Amino acid sequence: METIKYKRVLLKLSGEALAGDKKTGVYSDVVGKICDQVKNLVDLGVQVAIVVGGGNFWRGRYGLQMERTTSDYMGMLATTMNGLALQDALEARGLHTRLQTAIEMRQIAEPYIKRKALKHLERGRVVIFAAGTGNPYFTTDTTAALRAAEIDAEVILFAKTIDGVYSADPKEDPNAVKYDEITYLDILNKDLKVMDSTATSLCRDNHIPLVVFDLGEPENMVKVVKGEKIGTVVKE
Repeated sequence: METIKYKRVLLKLSGEALAGDKKTGVYSDVVGKICDQVKNLVDLGVQVAIVVGGGNFWRGRYGLQMERTTSDYMGMLATTMNGLALQDALEARGLHTRLQTAIEMRQIAEPYIKRKALKHLERGRVVIFAAGTGNPYFTTDTTAALRAAEIDAEVILFAKTIDGVYSADPKEDPNAVKYDEITYLDILNKDLKVMDSTATSLCRDNHIPLVVFDLGEPENMVKVVKGEKIGTVVKE
């Protein structure tokens, strides 16, 4: 078996990642490429949990005329649809998968129970966490930090459309500087918008490292778990 640095990881995917260039909906080719990368991790013996967003179906800002709690629950349902799409694609690749939701939907998914999630991971199953934390006013970034702490993940793999953390948006500022390493405190002080402040503080308080990397490069997930220096490492 090849040497790996991280045995148990939590992969954070945005909803938009499942839509590719279309930005909305779910596209099988895009989802398939992501799941191929996940399969590579499992084949290496890595235990993989996934938190997925719902922005390809619903974003809170679209519901500004709507009561916030209602809008957030709609977002939780969107993450569940994405979780089902990921589950289907992973199982098509021969991976045993469990979808767990923070809001009970027993006909389509297991309710989130920490001990069951850990048992699934130990048995080599990919566990997908959907429906956020089950509470309004919290993002899926916070869900990722919370679940990573609960399952004792060794690292959060934060998949992005850019190759790391920059001092400014590199798509808008050509002088933006990329960081190879940065602390959570610096992210908060510089207001870098890598994750929301609640998620950032939760990772910092629980000593969970974060690796921000470009999802578009098909070997990047494997490189991260092997400890290769790609993207940006965020730590305490």
